[in-house]
Amino acid sequence: MSTTHSRPAFIAGLRALADLLEARLDIPIPRSTVVHHFVHDAQDADMHAELHRLAALLGSHVDGDGGHYTTSLCLGPIEYRAVAILAESRARYDAHDSYRGCITPYGPGEDR
Repeated sequence: MSTTHSRPAFIAGLRALADLLEARLDIPIPRSTVVHHFVHDAQDADMHAELHRLAALLGSHVDGDGGHYTTSLCLGPIEYRAVAILAESRARYDAHDSYRGCITPYGPGEDR
């Protein structure tokens, strides 16, 4: 399920969460948190260029393994990470996912 929020609403939500956690010491916090931004699917060159643009804005570098590229900025235990998943990796995932629900493995002791 995908929901798109406006930039001001996202920032207000982050501030509200910070205010809540600051005021309510009885609410546990995670050790760290990653906020992901996934670059919109496009031609690989365009996605790669967008990730490099974001890296320049963040003052970070681009890491990648040939299919997934990332850039990130850590602010204490909070990380902002931008991700670009190139076409071949998306196609591999789609092919793998196309079998979802088609095969039901037997569990131990079940009839075959």
